[in-house]
Amino acid sequence: MELRHLRYFVAVADTCHFGRAAEQLHVAQPALSYAIRQLEDELDVTLFNRTTRHVALTAAGEFLRAEAARILDGVDEAQRGVRRIAAGRSGLLRLGLTGTAAFSHLPRIARVVRQELPAVALDIHADMLTPAQCDGLRTGALDVGVLRPPAVGDDIELRAIDVEPLILAVSADHRLAAEPVVSLTDLRSEPFIGYTGQNSAVNDTVARACRRAGFVPHREHAAPGTAVLLALVAAGLGIAMVPASVRSLPLHGVVFRDLLDSATIELALAWRRGADNPVVDAVVTVLSAAYTPVEAALTEEIP
Repeated sequence: MELRHLRYFVAVADTCHFGRAAEQLHVAQPALSYAIRQLEDELDVTLFNRTTRHVALTAAGEFLRAEAARILDGVDEAQRGVRRIAAGRSGLLRLGLTGTAAFSHLPRIARVVRQELPAVALDIHADMLTPAQCDGLRTGALDVGVLRPPAVGDDIELRAIDVEPLILAVSADHRLAAEPVVSLTDLRSEPFIGYTGQNSAVNDTVARACRRAGFVPHREHAAPGTAVLLALVAAGLGIAMVPASVRSLPLHGVVFRDLLDSATIELALAWRRGADNPVVDAVVTVLSAAYTPVEAALTEEIP
């Protein structure tokens, strides 16, 4: 039994007229009649009661009409699904985000994907530092990352979506908590809290900013993520310079202050170069269109 036979049969069953069905199908009526006879011979049943003036379905024909409609609908949906996947408009996307991006950008990202690519499901991996995201992109554990450039290692494509200043996080009882704006030079003797790992983009940006201000920051504690970092600040174990989006993570006992002459840090979409995944291409395209292009802000090297 061929799909062509089922489509021919449904057309005749819907019209109860071989001539009109042939016109709808753009086939010659004798060819249509022959195809229906082939189908009846294969099934060894009579599907239509035919007279010179009237064509009507038999009981077997009524049953086949319902089954054929279900089968053809399934085939059509399968074709649409395959085309959606091939076009990147359907499937699963594993998305990694830095700790702050999960709060400041994930809602917008999820809304854009839902509106533009409603058949794409997001598998969220939050609070991942840049090195871990780059590793995940290379191994295939992640499809797209939202991270702090530069990327660690090769074969990672980047597209900047935001640039934000670094701000100061201090405990509520710290001497600088009462100051509306703080100078970097005021931090010269302070113990710093940074992120664990040797390739933290925030750590590197903090170090460059402090060297520009004439001192090397003394890092006394390190945290695996932003939530732990802020908890250490609240405990009075040190101060931290963090991206401004960390303000979206309010914690009792932590005060945020703007910094004079502070550095800025990028946030970027990242994906593996050469990845043969239409969903990645589609998501990167719609997210790039949703964000205003920004210029890279971390290109200069500080000696």
